[in-house]
Amino acid sequence: MGMQVGTGKGPVADPNVVPFIDVLLVLLIIFMVITPTTPYGLDTLVPQPPPPGSKADAADQRTVVIVINKDHSVMINQEPSDFNRLGRRLEEIFKTRAERVVFVKGDPDLEFQYVARAIDIAKGAGIDKVGLMTAKIEAGQ
Repeated sequence: MGMQVGTGKGPVADPNVVPFIDVLLVLLIIFMVITPTTPYGLDTLVPQPPPPGSKADAADQRTVVIVINKDHSVMINQEPSDFNRLGRRLEEIFKTRAERVVFVKGDPDLEFQYVARAIDIAKGAGIDKVGLMTAKIEAGQ
């Protein structure tokens, strides 16, 4: 356990590694428990450019984009709206569509709370997938 005396060549130190193994197993269990509880982020989509040779007009008519300007005004595909009417308008747009995808574009100087509010309203209106548009994505890079 500790030391052995009397082997003829003097004292021999024999380290006890059992406490180290115990600490190692406890740390392993802690990491195994913590790893599955990592926070889950927001699922988002990125708009994809139309394939070469396809008609972009048909894709533009199907794409729904919510634009939030710096003055907190809301537009749905260039149609003026506001946060109070946004949910009802989205329900009207998507009541006949099978694919429920909408993109949200906020002004770069806008606080994120307004974008989050639009995402929340869209989810409440039954939209399955919400994508975020940024200036870099819109430029096609």
